[in-house]
Amino acid sequence: MQTPHILIVEDEHVTRNTLKSIFEAEGYTVLEANDGEEMHQVLSNNQVHLVIMDINLPGKNGLLLARELREQGDMALMFLTGRDNEVDKILGLEIGADDYITKPFNPRELTIRARNLLTRAMSQGALPEDKRSVDRYVFNGWTLDINSRSLISPDSEQFKLPRSEFRALLHFCENPGKIQTRADLLKKMTGRELKPHDRTVDVTIRRIRKHFESFGDTPEIIATIHGEGYRFCGELEEI
Repeated sequence: MQTPHILIVEDEHVTRNTLKSIFEAEGYTVLEANDGEEMHQVLSNNQVHLVIMDINLPGKNGLLLARELREQGDMALMFLTGRDNEVDKILGLEIGADDYITKPFNPRELTIRARNLLTRAMSQGALPEDKRSVDRYVFNGWTLDINSRSLISPDSEQFKLPRSEFRALLHFCENPGKIQTRADLLKKMTGRELKPHDRTVDVTIRRIRKHFESFGDTPEIIATIHGEGYRFCGELEEI
């Protein structure tokens, strides 16, 4: 397998060097950027599988840069920051971050989370087309295109999905009508275990629902099953 490439976007020199040492010890190729401008320069000249980015950066902050990343690339994104509050976590997830860890961090936990994201980022699309059972799922006029990782509306508007949204929606389509717990969905999306007060799954489902709700009369496609999780209620078509 190709050696994973990680880009660290962090303006604190000591923290950046610490992260570089941790991930190089794991055998990864580590690239560095001090701010958004340097980040874009690195991305234009290198293949990157995972971006680990601080929120509090000089110039454009990490939240603004995350929006730009989601428009440009298909790499996994983890926020690493000292801002340990619920608002920042939810904002980061709303933008499409795959994970979020706060300073001070446990190096072991950080490397495990990064490894899980990399496994999913680098395996996406690895299955040859002739080995896939389907290339798309069609339901209620919507299409989930697996190859482009896009959700296509009934009037053909295409939404490029962040990795977490795509994995959650694909899992729903592969298991229609079955209740999916938050723990199951989080494991599928990020590879990590659900912890108390983790809002990652709920925020991701809310983002997916916004696409459906933007078209008004679309019937409920992802239902909340209180106390248990979520269930896909879309009417899948034969393809």
